[in-house]
Amino acid sequence: MPRLGSLAFVFFLVCPALAAGQAPVRGPGSSASAKATADKSDPGKRFRVCADPNNLPFSNQQMQGLENRIASLLAKDFGVAAPTYVWWGQRQGFIRNTMNATLEEGRCDIVMGVPVGYDLVRPTAPYYRSTYVFIYPHGRTPITSLDDPVLKKLKIGVHLLGNDYENPPPVHELGKRHIVDNVVGFNTFYSAENPPSAIVDAVAAGKIDVAIVWGPVGGYYAARQKTPLQVTPIPSKPGDLPFAFDIAMGVKKGNDALHARVQQALTHHKVEIEQILKEFNVPLLERKASTAR
Repeated sequence: MPRLGSLAFVFFLVCPALAAGQAPVRGPGSSASAKATADKSDPGKRFRVCADPNNLPFSNQQMQGLENRIASLLAKDFGVAAPTYVWWGQRQGFIRNTMNATLEEGRCDIVMGVPVGYDLVRPTAPYYRSTYVFIYPHGRTPITSLDDPVLKKLKIGVHLLGNDYENPPPVHELGKRHIVDNVVGFNTFYSAENPPSAIVDAVAAGKIDVAIVWGPVGGYYAARQKTPLQVTPIPSKPGDLPFAFDIAMGVKKGNDALHARVQQALTHHKVEIEQILKEFNVPLLERKASTAR
């Protein structure tokens, strides 16, 4: 899920979290594998990524996230053994403090996992499309729509960002359907006491009946529960906000050469990227026909 300020609307992000109940900002730094200042001498041989240090299933400083895996894959096409990272909590000001940072040592060139249309960066063509999902115990009567009458009787977990206009699209749509009193909000300020998995953990423990989460987050954590959980994409009907989004990489505006190289690398590694996404149990939808700008 896909935070990133205005991205919060898409990813509650977290997202996963992008989503935003925005995690505390962490200062920029470099990965253990490379320093941000070490690649100034050859700009053509560097792959500098802006990333959150504690944002599974997407990224963390232990390089365990799906975006860490994809970044490492693409970095080889740039002639480097590993990406250079600038770490910063994904929240409002993320792009300003990383990609658009004043100091060279705090600057990066690429943001992983942005929705197509995010206007603070130049997106590539999308490399996957996912959607919000229901998470509920396996074996119960399937829930396949926000119009299912049973939702008015169940305890529903959602990520809340605090301001109505920033909450995820399905939360807005629940409100339009007058499903409010039985909704339980989960905080996206992550900590040891409130891990990103908390909302899915609550379903497995029976504390809530169903969770509505961004697909990559739901798929990743549902697969790691001892209690079998069902992951069901949520369709949006005419008049609803969209629940599915094309996800791209964001490149610093004006760097046309880098944009072209990243796009080429994404195309080159299309099969491997899809395999990584499947390994992380990302619910994948067919991408809409589009081209990079």
